[in-house]
Amino acid sequence: MEENFKALEFIDGCLRLIDQRKLPAEFIYKDCRTSGEVADAIKTMIVRGAPAIGGAAAYGVYLALLESEDNRELFKKLSADLRKARPTAVNLMWAVDRMMRKAEESGYDKEALLNEADTIVKEDREINHRISEIGISVIRRGDTILTHCNAGALATCGWGTALGVIKEAHFKGMGIQVYADETRPLLQGARLTAWELARAGIPTTLIPDSAAATLIKNGKIDAIILGADRITTDGDVANKVGTFPLSVIAKEYGVPFYSVAPTSTIDFSMKEGKDIPIEERNPDEVRKMGEIQLAPADIHVFNPSFDITPHQNITGIITEEGIIYPPFDKNIERIKKEKGL
Repeated sequence: MEENFKALEFIDGCLRLIDQRKLPAEFIYKDCRTSGEVADAIKTMIVRGAPAIGGAAAYGVYLALLESEDNRELFKKLSADLRKARPTAVNLMWAVDRMMRKAEESGYDKEALLNEADTIVKEDREINHRISEIGISVIRRGDTILTHCNAGALATCGWGTALGVIKEAHFKGMGIQVYADETRPLLQGARLTAWELARAGIPTTLIPDSAAATLIKNGKIDAIILGADRITTDGDVANKVGTFPLSVIAKEYGVPFYSVAPTSTIDFSMKEGKDIPIEERNPDEVRKMGEIQLAPADIHVFNPSFDITPHQNITGIITEEGIIYPPFDKNIERIKKEKGL
């Protein structure tokens, strides 16, 4: 079963994005016709989720080629601007680098670049389905699953990673139910994950982030399944802030903890999570809710978008190449060699 919406779609020379800042109150689109507009959509989280911003950036590189015509230096600058739109999710850099390689290989052929962007999006959708088919092996009939942030169709080029696994289990009749963290401060769990799960007909309960620990302690959670924005070669995972404390509590109470991501989310050049750059966002995301002032306007705010979960707290990493179990460094190295990276 496919979703009847797409987070991103390239139509008639325009990248059409669901404006995820507006959901669930409004379902509207943002049309991007330049690479700069794509970069801004990534920065402002009109489009978000590691695979989705990778797909959007791929089309952004194609638009950069159209804008720059035969000016190679301008093309490289516009592409570099896309690459640094957000610092943590490695799929962004991976997609831009792949598009740049294709540009050089093809002699900067426009059709070749558009085909490559289409291929990146198509591959992601196919990979998500493979991940889901693999991932349901960790779910038992009747399980109650906790998820954090949004790793569904909105965060990818289609279907989803963590939510893809959850949806696969639901549609296979496994009788699961889900608790979704609200995911402060931008409420991706409340606004996006709850919206996706409700549309899929999956029994879902929305909770404050701070309620998750009590549910885990009281034996109400059978597994935690969530996404990733960057994975290092030792198995450390960068994901939405709040993931790390969940992993600590899960480890304390023996609850399996799975990160779900395509292998494009593995940064094969980075060994440890401490080296991952963590984006710190606008303090007003915490001080305000929309236009409503929640805190003193001049209060100092610490607002990291992500945190690092150490590999010691992770049961397994679910990918299209199978489930990676400890020792993560050796098993990720094997995947690297198999991919010839």
